[in-house]
Amino acid sequence: MMVLTWIAASQRASYFLMVPYVPGSGELMVIAGAMAGACLGFLWFNVPPAQIFMGDTGSLAMGGLLATIAVCVRQEVLLVLIGGVFYLEALSVMLQVGWFKWTKRRYGEGRRILLCAPAHHHFQHAGWKETQVVGRFYLVAITLAIVALVSLKLR
Repeated sequence: MMVLTWIAASQRASYFLMVPYVPGSGELMVIAGAMAGACLGFLWFNVPPAQIFMGDTGSLAMGGLLATIAVCVRQEVLLVLIGGVFYLEALSVMLQVGWFKWTKRRYGEGRRILLCAPAHHHFQHAGWKETQVVGRFYLVAITLAIVALVSLKLR
């Protein structure tokens, strides 16, 4: 998001990459940088064994800030690609709950799609170690971020 904010704030870069120029959005880079620094600080203390946990308050605030920045720099569609892991986690819960309720009404007992929701718990129950799940989700997130940046010029 920080890179997208810089592109939207630069007249030359936004013209070259054919994205909307948003005057004054350069200040959002400071906010995005502060959020990135806070996340790095959190990750420093969250390696196993975790000393601190974020919880819903922090993750929802971070998601709201990312969405706000995406709306301000007019890159809402890319947020779906950049935050693909977040959407995977949320969709896995929605599908699991919806499917369970629907099968309970239809067959009298609820059935599950995943072993456990959200998706990262499914992979843990399937036999992956927690560090494997986290590492692979990092790789997926980094790949999606790179694809989002590369797709700027392709549009």
